[in-house]
Amino acid sequence: MARLSTLNGSPRLAGRARPITGSAQDYDDLVDMISDQRVILIGEASHGTHEFYRERIRLTRRLIEEHHVTVVGIEGDWPDAYRVNRYILGLSEDADAASALGGFRRFPTWMWRNRDVADFVEWLRLHNDEHDASDKVRFFGLDLYSLAASIEAVVDYLEGVDPVAAHRARQRYACFDHVGADGQAYGYALASGRLDTCEDDVVAQLLELSENASTYLRFDGPAAQDEQFYAEQNARLVHNAEIYYREMYRADVSSWNLRDRHMVGTLESLLTHFDARWAPTRAVVWAHNSHVGDARATDMSRRGEVNIGQLARERYGDEAFLIGMTTYGGEVTAASTWGGPTERKRVRAARARSHEAVLHGAGGCDFWLTSEDLVAENVATHLERAIGVIYRPETELQSHYFQADLAAQFDALIHLDHTSALVPLETTALWDCGEPAETFPTGL
Repeated sequence: MARLSTLNGSPRLAGRARPITGSAQDYDDLVDMISDQRVILIGEASHGTHEFYRERIRLTRRLIEEHHVTVVGIEGDWPDAYRVNRYILGLSEDADAASALGGFRRFPTWMWRNRDVADFVEWLRLHNDEHDASDKVRFFGLDLYSLAASIEAVVDYLEGVDPVAAHRARQRYACFDHVGADGQAYGYALASGRLDTCEDDVVAQLLELSENASTYLRFDGPAAQDEQFYAEQNARLVHNAEIYYREMYRADVSSWNLRDRHMVGTLESLLTHFDARWAPTRAVVWAHNSHVGDARATDMSRRGEVNIGQLARERYGDEAFLIGMTTYGGEVTAASTWGGPTERKRVRAARARSHEAVLHGAGGCDFWLTSEDLVAENVATHLERAIGVIYRPETELQSHYFQADLAAQFDALIHLDHTSALVPLETTALWDCGEPAETFPTGL
């Protein structure tokens, strides 16, 4: 494997960096390293960078084609991703990937309704059309924000297998009617004392659905098993979402931890479900670096927070592999406020003494490294940048940087030095215009 010949200010690290040039061989060594891992987590430093999605897709496609990865789990909602799953399995009436992604309407819509994901979904459909059931790829959302949609999915499933039970489910879930099954409104109503908790109702519904599983599976076949499993996952999501929104207005970290524990629990349920049919099941997970990188190597641990990366290492040991992504500068698709319009914004050059600045010292190139490379070159704990769905360059240090030990946080790191904005399937005038150059803040 060729190495970068010069690293301005980092000549030793240059000798270890594997260049990313767009060739089919870019990730040969990395794919070999993770060919036997059960769970491969691939992160991103923002939810709006085209190159992060592009490289994550390139790597995932190779793992699917060469190493029998059959589950893709995303930091997205279960019902919305399940619609995509039905499309790539040829089970839906959606005409194309853009239609199949139509469930992703909750802010931020661009996170999954974008050109890169649409192209990948079409590729998955073609791949599945050419393979038997055991080799088909499934696509699932691991997150828990879909309270209303998951309630609807549980009731719809029961309508088909047990209309009397569907009536009981409606009565139980009617507890949320006062807030329109809006999770944040539910949490606020509880915190302000205007609503009683729905905990007993959602627990009762989950238990009933689970206890009646054998009855609902009286029609044999994998399809019936899958539908029951998906419905039960929706009921479990409602249960965990109720706890999440109940906790979110408290001054602690329990809501963050519950969310990441839910995502790992969902992943584990998927592996168990498909292991029963085609063991062993291997999965790729797409999520932000803040979820993928081991929390114990960051400021998160001091706040008592855990995340997917930490929990995956604890549960799967050496069978979990964590990959992070970073960038030095460019553009990003993000909003200025929660729920705000989609914008194409300029990203400040990374701060001096940040990990991104050190990696930029590789001569402004794209490359990947292993954790062993970082340890060998004694890359210290520095600031690391994280841009989610909101980007505030005017308060970037406070809003987007945290302390991290890269070598402990990830098993491998992909650095894409200058990146561009993710292209949404639906753009806005703000996105089309982009941020004027004269308003671009200078990096310090």
